[in-house]
Amino acid sequence: DRVGELVTGVVQQSDNRYTLVELGRVEALLPRSEQIEGERYDHGARLKAVIIKVQNSTKGPQVILSRRSEDLVRKLFELEVPEIADGLVEIRNVAREPGFRCKIAVVSHADGVDPVGACVGPRGSRVRMVVSELRGERIDIVPYHEDAARFVAKALSPARVREVIVDDEERSATIIVPDDQLSLAIGKEGQNARLASKLTGWRIDIKSQTEMAEADEQLVYAEDEGVSGQCVAITASGKRCPNQAVPGGRYCSIHAAEVDAE
Repeated sequence: DRVGELVTGVVQQSDNRYTLVELGRVEALLPRSEQIEGERYDHGARLKAVIIKVQNSTKGPQVILSRRSEDLVRKLFELEVPEIADGLVEIRNVAREPGFRCKIAVVSHADGVDPVGACVGPRGSRVRMVVSELRGERIDIVPYHEDAARFVAKALSPARVREVIVDDEERSATIIVPDDQLSLAIGKEGQNARLASKLTGWRIDIKSQTEMAEADEQLVYAEDEGVSGQCVAITASGKRCPNQAVPGGRYCSIHAAEVDAE
């Protein structure tokens, strides 16, 4: 089964339905639906793609390729990063808008191996090779964390995040960023936030510090501690703050600071 395999081929011809790619003794099809918008596939050009399907036809097995698959990003990094090929670094997830931007979450399985640094390479050499093959698609490499708040914050890179408030039941996170980071965190047409949400699997709501401060002016604090160890603050929406209280305190670090300020 060759599905998921990275292959290098030579473009033979193109029409409005597909591009015919020669893979040695085999010819493969790159359908329009699996092509990246704006890419040109000129006769004789070499390209890399992943096999997404092998189907039988009257002329024998027909190989279907993709340049849009997230597996293409995984395989290109595996090709360029020995630590991934050797299992020392793992790509945990990929979120991609083909031709525009991609985010990958990486984790190390070996002490002393920086997963982000391994993927970037010396002076950015490794990630540059992947970007070149993807013809300029922007790639953000972020460290994977089991802790949802940290993972979501990193996923919004390159924006700086001040606080993350998570709601485990709803699997949603409210992200507080400095005012000057709001547009960067959201991204052009919401792209950065959209990819971060897809990468982490969490619904993300981004607010500036000013927006959050205005909302918190209406904050009411509960006297009943209820769940042991949980912050006792009730937000303007009427929900209990889901964060853990600081050790020895009744509030999380965010709401404790607000109480102290009062």
